[in-house]
Amino acid sequence: MHNQNQPLLDALNACIASCEHCATACLQEQDVQMMARCISLDRDCADICALTARLLARGSEHAQHLLRECAEICKACGDECEKHAAHMEHCRECAEACRRCEQACRQGMSTAA
Repeated sequence: MHNQNQPLLDALNACIASCEHCATACLQEQDVQMMARCISLDRDCADICALTARLLARGSEHAQHLLRECAEICKACGDECEKHAAHMEHCRECAEACRRCEQACRQGMSTAA
C-alpha cells in the first residue's frame, strides 16, 4: 500500500512545504493585508495535505474522502497563488506545487478502492 501511494505522498509533502514557505514569505510582504487570502489558503492547504498524507500512509478507510477535499483546496490555493505569481516567486512555486498535488489527488481518487 505504501509503495503504491508513494508518488501521491511525495506530491502531498511537496505541497505542504511549498504552502508553508509561501505563507511565511507572504507574511513578509509589504502589503500583508493584500496577501491575507493567500496566507489563509496556504495554511488550509498545508493542513489538509498533511492530514491526507497521514491517513493515506496508514491505509485509513477515510483517506478517500480526504483526497476529494484535498484536491478542492489545492485547486483553490493554486488559483489564489496564481494571481500573485507574476511578481512573487514563492506564489508561483506554490501554485505549481498545488496544481501537481491536485492532479495527484484526483488520480488517487480514481485508483483507490
